[in-house]
Amino acid sequence: MMIKYTNHFLNKLEDLFSESDYVLRYEKGNFQSGYCILNETKVIIVNKFYSLDGKINCLMDILKEVKLSQDKMSPKNLTFLQELFSQKELEL
Repeated sequence: MMIKYTNHFLNKLEDLFSESDYVLRYEKGNFQSGYCILNETKVIIVNKFYSLDGKINCLMDILKEVKLSQDKMSPKNLTFLQELFSQKELEL
């Protein structure tokens, strides 16, 4: 599966995070996107002014770094996550 720079692909990535232990937030500001643990809450913050490509690339980079809990994921999202990791895009 190749990365597709579409709103649909971004929605699928957001769906993955929505079923994880992480809270995905889009915020405005002059900062680099990333993830952190704040008071035991796992938070991913993406600059809301990034372009569509920038948001997708940022979320893909974060996917390489974090371990998403797969026990709560829907079969659809599990399949999508496995497809992503089977490709070079998410090789470590």
